Amino acid sequence: MEGSAAADDVPLSTLLARGLGLLLLWVILMGPALANLPVGLAASAAGVWASTALWPAGGKLSLPGLARFLARFLPQSVVAGLDVARRAFAREPDLRPGFTTCRSTVPVGLARDSACAVMSLQPGKLPVAVETDGTLHIHCLDLREAVAEQVSADEAAFNRVLKPEKRDG
Repeated sequence: MEGSAAADDVPLSTLLARGLGLLLLWVILMGPALANLPVGLAASAAGVWASTALWPAGGKLSLPGLARFLARFLPQSVVAGLDVARRAFAREPDLRPGFTTCRSTVPVGLARDSACAVMSLQPGKLPVAVETDGTLHIHCLDLREAVAEQVSADEAAFNRVLKPEKRDG
């Protein structure tokens, strides 16, 4: 698979750390029951295999950037969810649904796909298509909101999660 990290290129310590992290996530989600451990080990191994096939070669994450992104994303998600709930339970919902477009600043490929997937978790706006020139088509519940500015801020926060590649020369 071109452009992906092969398992041979990834240090064993990295593979073990990924596997341990995925197994820890499994135990957190499913509980520490020993009966679940074989399935958790199999799922962790599958996750490690998938990560070596899907993760871009040279792709790195910034842990401080990830922490700042989560500190922004989680409260924003709660606020957006409460806004959608308020509108859903209103006698006459005040909505102006429709589509808007904006230009993406996230690098093409897995990074942009991941940014769109994260954006789709935010209530009220849903990326539905991306053109080859980077134009995002977003369905939103209220066109009166500054969706393009929100997407721009979301992408800026997402871009800080990605470590820039080191270049020779």
